[in-house]
Amino acid sequence: MIMDYVFPTYKRFPFEIVAGSDWELTDDQGKQYLDLTSGIGVCNLGYNQPKLNQAVAEQLTKVWHTSNLYESSLQDQVAQGIVNGEDYLVSFCNSGTEANEAALKLARKATGREKILAFNHSFHGRTYGSLSVTGNDQIKVGFTPMLAGVSFAEYNDDQALEQVSSDLAAVIVEVVQGEGGVYAADASWLKALAAKCQQVGALLIIDEVQTGMGRTGKLYAFENYGLKPDIFTLAKGLANGIPVGAMVGKKSLGKYFGPGSHGSTFAGNPLAMAAAKEVLATMDSEFLEAVAAKAEFAWHYLEDLTALECVTGVTGLGLMIGIHLSSEVKVAAVIEKLQAAGVLTLAARDNTLRLLPPLTMPASELLAGIEEIKAVLAEAILVGV
Repeated sequence: MIMDYVFPTYKRFPFEIVAGSDWELTDDQGKQYLDLTSGIGVCNLGYNQPKLNQAVAEQLTKVWHTSNLYESSLQDQVAQGIVNGEDYLVSFCNSGTEANEAALKLARKATGREKILAFNHSFHGRTYGSLSVTGNDQIKVGFTPMLAGVSFAEYNDDQALEQVSSDLAAVIVEVVQGEGGVYAADASWLKALAAKCQQVGALLIIDEVQTGMGRTGKLYAFENYGLKPDIFTLAKGLANGIPVGAMVGKKSLGKYFGPGSHGSTFAGNPLAMAAAKEVLATMDSEFLEAVAAKAEFAWHYLEDLTALECVTGVTGLGLMIGIHLSSEVKVAAVIEKLQAAGVLTLAARDNTLRLLPPLTMPASELLAGIEEIKAVLAEAILVGV
């Protein structure tokens, strides 16, 4: 199949996914795959889930869209689930990049400052503000100049703390750099970063677009570090595939985002809210404890991969996993070999094989996927893939 009418902004694999159930996907040729991608961390609950389908179907028969000029009890219920008893307010949008745009706007308005500190190899989106704070020059080619006042520091580097100064509106950071190679923040460094922000009056923005919604065994990854950011952003897994995003800020920031200061036509639409409400209801403490247990199980076997000559390390947090390959074995070739074997995986920076399995996947299926990866990597050494 050739796509003749769509901009070629993606390098696509030559098959189409046409159906899904739980943690398995089926392509247009009838081939089935064990999915270790979750649609790049989106379908955290897997595919074709009855309760989620029912919630959306019921809303579909009522109303698809209403203007944000009217009150929405559904939005407020979802927001209540997001803040989870903490002193936060929620602004809904349609994607992660929009959530980060809103966070940057709020930070500048609330502090009266212009400058933003971000980190090398970070990823925060592709609209101008979020792209400006993304630490990847390659995807900025042809789109400069970027937003003024943005500087970058090294992730997990103590020298970065010296760049947190009183002229910053905010520091934006990921708890785990997903696109950047699946590297988790060092706990002492991230806590020191948060403390320095508080000291100088800069707002701490944590981008939870990929790490949030149970991915690390907590509802939000920053909970693993005992942090309470000024602002955090969500999208991807929030509605399990229906486009939605959220910018979440401390209640004290509410006065800076009054009527007319921000908005979005489709933000918080009833279909997305119905899905998000069901996702949040599913991700209770029992569900999250099960995710953490499965992650611990998986990491026990993932560590065995480092015995392979072509694996230089395994990094990540929870069910957000990066398998780093030596330069002799190209991750793109490994991904294609795994597809042929019926396993879907992803790539990240530093020749990294990235795994984002559905959180509902049983431990036995996780192990089967890891064993298939091990077999493909072992063969790759022999045949020089």
